[in-house]
Amino acid sequence: MAQPSWREYRPGQRFPGVIGRTTDESSQAWPQPVRAGAGAPNVLFIVFDDTGFGQLGCYGSPIGTPNLDALAAGGLLYSNMHTTALCSPSRSCIITGRNHHANGMAAITELATGYPGYNGQIPFENGFLSEMLLQHGYNTYMVGKWHLMPSEQESAAGPYDRWPLGRGFERFYGFLGGDTSQWYPDLVYDNHQVEPPATPEEGYHLTEDLVERAMSFIADAKQVAPDKPFFLNLCLGATHAPHHVPKEWADRYRGRFDDGWDAYREQTFARQKQLGVVPSDAQLSPRDPDVPAWESLSAEARRLAARMMEVYAGFLSHADHHLGRLLAFLKETGAFDNTLIMVVSDNGASAEGGVTGTTNEMQFFNNAPESLEESLERIDALGGPTTFNHYPWGWTWAGNTPFRRWKRETYRGGVSDPFLVHWPDGIRARGEVRDQFAHIIDMVPTVLDVLGIEAPATIRGVTQSPLHGVSFAHTFDDADAASRHRTQYYEMLGHRAIDHAGWRAVCPWPGPSFEEAERPFGTPITMADLDDLDAHHWELYHVDEDIAETKNLAQEHRSKLIEMIALWYVEAGKYNVMPIDGSVLQRIMTERPQITENRTGYTFRSGTQAVPAAVAPRLLNRPHSVTADVEIPPGGAEGVLLCQGTNAGGWSLYVKDNHLHYAHNFVQRALHHVVSGESLPEGRHALRFEFEPTGAPDITHGKGAPGRAQLYIDGRLVGQSDMPVTTPIAINPGGMACGANPGSAVTPDYRAPFPFTGTLHSVTVDLSGDLIVDAESEMRMHMARQ
Repeated sequence: MAQPSWREYRPGQRFPGVIGRTTDESSQAWPQPVRAGAGAPNVLFIVFDDTGFGQLGCYGSPIGTPNLDALAAGGLLYSNMHTTALCSPSRSCIITGRNHHANGMAAITELATGYPGYNGQIPFENGFLSEMLLQHGYNTYMVGKWHLMPSEQESAAGPYDRWPLGRGFERFYGFLGGDTSQWYPDLVYDNHQVEPPATPEEGYHLTEDLVERAMSFIADAKQVAPDKPFFLNLCLGATHAPHHVPKEWADRYRGRFDDGWDAYREQTFARQKQLGVVPSDAQLSPRDPDVPAWESLSAEARRLAARMMEVYAGFLSHADHHLGRLLAFLKETGAFDNTLIMVVSDNGASAEGGVTGTTNEMQFFNNAPESLEESLERIDALGGPTTFNHYPWGWTWAGNTPFRRWKRETYRGGVSDPFLVHWPDGIRARGEVRDQFAHIIDMVPTVLDVLGIEAPATIRGVTQSPLHGVSFAHTFDDADAASRHRTQYYEMLGHRAIDHAGWRAVCPWPGPSFEEAERPFGTPITMADLDDLDAHHWELYHVDEDIAETKNLAQEHRSKLIEMIALWYVEAGKYNVMPIDGSVLQRIMTERPQITENRTGYTFRSGTQAVPAAVAPRLLNRPHSVTADVEIPPGGAEGVLLCQGTNAGGWSLYVKDNHLHYAHNFVQRALHHVVSGESLPEGRHALRFEFEPTGAPDITHGKGAPGRAQLYIDGRLVGQSDMPVTTPIAINPGGMACGANPGSAVTPDYRAPFPFTGTLHSVTVDLSGDLIVDAESEMRMHMARQ
């Protein structure tokens, strides 16, 4: 190929060409494009959500994951990888190589508070791997779950500097929050909301969509620059709730879990020993005090729990199937062998389904669990578009075999996770197990190590902080190599632990050391509590010999325990862990700074993007009004004026059959409905809904404020109803939408999106508490109801 007739120079260098008075006495030179080194590998992170240590086939599970098993067989399986116990914190570690409190990610972004380690704002001095690899000629793609910025920054008002495209990713397709429906996801494409390309009835499922989009991003660039490497961060919604999957996938497991979670643990543990995932002399952790024995359940409770696990297993197998399509695509394009693949879960299996499981996880977050009888009525719908289901925590405990406890807690069941590495061109070993201690903050340093790249001193002019992790690349072809990561602290919602040189200290909060009535989950920690915890409740395990934390050596090795506690405080001081905060509900209810402060009025317009819950008007448990300025054409109109939420819970103000309606979906436990007593007249009118609390909320028992719902046309009371209970804490997923109901319908009274067919000028939400007082109209309504 002919050499170009110009020279190249790097930015900042002196122009090496010649500049004369005209081009015939001048010579060109061009700024050098950023190019990756010859043969640079692609990098693919596959991040599962809430997938436990004992839930992949290659980790001993009976759940079929043949494509992940093939990666393990052709690469390396790590048996001693650790996370933070919760999703946003772990994801921040995976992408920055720094500890989660140093990233401002002490917990999920919805629980952010006003302390440096807790504010949910990853500092720009903690650069992302995407930002680092951009400097070395990589394409960078983010597909799937983000959950790495303050919830109040997820709206169209931004700011956008912490969205994926603001943190070094060139393309993004996925969802910004912690979870979403797999059938009706809250999708964002680059920097704007989009609707799914199809409906569940047309065969849509989020996992398939994400994999399709990932392949298209890669193909788009490869047809132009086939040798340009990519970094793809593929973060599936699987296997976080809702456990959504086509019925045929769940039915593949029918009857497979009828023996229950006790049997699952024993069988999985035996297979783990056969596979070398755990030592042959390992002991299985004892029964968890919160998990009932399978045989103690009624026949109906066992039937429900078994079906919930069948749905989960189908969900995981379905995800593995579509990952197989991505891997086949990489093989077809010739990219597979030179792609460094790392597969990890963000924390242990989740217990957010409670002891009985739930058909709607929003009941868990609103302290409003359904009864067994209510769940059984919906057993055939589990996994489908009308549910938001999650299995019982007996399956959580089993899914973390052989470890104790689960997500949110820093026992190994919460922080020990599956981790696979596959790179045929770069790793000679095949199908081997690595047992060196590692933590997800080590992933970025390992990638940089194998690429021969130094962590940058600056990114976009911002001086970078040191990486906290260390590379484990030296273990790729040396099973006996010593781990270089010797000390790692943990803190999650007040639950603390530390690993150091084969020893492990754990201090639960509240955990199994406390009675639930004495210290319920989410209780704030006082100084007196902390003093008591440090004096009496730390546990000590020699995990080099006791991987499942079965023998508490706190009394026998008191000096070692004191050393470990002191070391925890040293590490906590380094990484912004203080103040220790065990609260949950208080953090959820905390009001955080908004772009516009002290608002009592909000105006919405049809055709705009949905407004996320964190920045939408906070209507729950307070008086409020919603007023729509509409024009009703001759012949009437129909459609949604304003709504918030999904079929998992929410509310909607809408017009149907030429009447004004309001529906409140109380987390699928009850549907409260009020309709106007007269039809809507033609012309321009003010259609108004008011809510006036008639009592106080009982959040502890999952009950929002009762109240009176009233409908008005041009200030005249035309309908009212008393609502005995409303949603107490949160309406999520689904934002507040004007002029239509995107996603699933809040109420079965209409079919989404049900756009308004009249003219909708605006909708105003008023939180000032100023409600219409019209005694005469109220008297007429009372008389009409007699």
